[in-house]
Amino acid sequence: MPESPIRKLVPYAEAAIQSGVEVIHLNIGQPDIPTPDEAMNALKQYDEKVLSYSHSAGFESLRAGFARYYTNLGMSIETKNVIVTTGGSEAIQFVLGSIMDAGDEIIIPEPFYANYNGFAIQSGVKVVALPSSIESGFALPPLSDFEKAIGPKTKAIMICNPGNPTGYLYSKAELEKLKEIVLKHDLFLLADEVYREFAYDGLKHTSILSLDGLEQNAIVLDSVSKRYSMCGARIGTIVSKNQAVMSIALKFAQARLSPPTLAQVASLGALSTPDSYFEKVNAEYTHRRNTLVNGLNKIEGVFCPMPKGAFYCVARLPVSDTEAFAKWMLQEFRLDGRTLMFAPNAGFYSSNVLGKDEIRLAYVLKEEKLLLAVEILEKGLRAYQALNA
Repeated sequence: MPESPIRKLVPYAEAAIQSGVEVIHLNIGQPDIPTPDEAMNALKQYDEKVLSYSHSAGFESLRAGFARYYTNLGMSIETKNVIVTTGGSEAIQFVLGSIMDAGDEIIIPEPFYANYNGFAIQSGVKVVALPSSIESGFALPPLSDFEKAIGPKTKAIMICNPGNPTGYLYSKAELEKLKEIVLKHDLFLLADEVYREFAYDGLKHTSILSLDGLEQNAIVLDSVSKRYSMCGARIGTIVSKNQAVMSIALKFAQARLSPPTLAQVASLGALSTPDSYFEKVNAEYTHRRNTLVNGLNKIEGVFCPMPKGAFYCVARLPVSDTEAFAKWMLQEFRLDGRTLMFAPNAGFYSSNVLGKDEIRLAYVLKEEKLLLAVEILEKGLRAYQALNA
């Protein structure tokens, strides 16, 4: 199993904190946005005498609630099209196990969420990565690249939309191109859509479940974690109209018995969160994005494309190995008793060879912390370059 590029440097951060240093954490997508009252109130009102199992696919009331949520977004989903999982991570694991056998291949544009590698290894599946370019803002690779990568073992293409770590938001035109190639080769199209609500600059998210003709090929992987700032709830979903796939995924769900009951209670409450919550959250993330990305691009030698969704950005730094730089920052560099933690981006590529001069940052902290982070990074870079001159 590969180490997490997001969490592997935690011991260095812990040591810094124990020595009295304030570490500004932009390495992990843990929002500081309050969880909606609707979710917390549902927990407070829970008065059952026994904390019981649910159905292996999740409480029917929650599945029906998710079905209404997706249908309201134009996807025409029924309760039978939803399985509740223990986080989006389990959704990915169940789907890979349901549609692929050991030795099969899945094509994923990179950089991608690092744990896709680990999930694939667990399932004996080979990831075939297609590099995207920071110069293009990590847009969809050319269709010719997909055609070249498809072989007899290829079973699926997977995307994250909006993307982690890139923040790239795929356009409907790009999704139509993927639909064309998926139907041509009879593949599944998996979309990790956990950041669906976070699309900026007037852009709208398009779900693969809304694409006509893709009903039997589309599988959405979802989670309440980021949408409702409920990372600790560990509730995700598999959503698909392909009932053969859902029947197999249910076998995996039965093997782990059921998703956590109290987290399902909170998630059902969260589904009644008003749109005004997301309007405020999006406005806040847009402001934070602009603060961080504009600040990064003012640093000499740094390039950071403007993300259109999620709450991550990838920046290219004028250093050859950002993991070594990240460790040095945590161990050696201090600015008024503070330092910065970020995720080296090489770990978001399948080979760990690409992206060695890139970092991923999550703009999940308030403006004052982001401004401070930019200042620490700028001065840290200068000191590191002088040291290695």
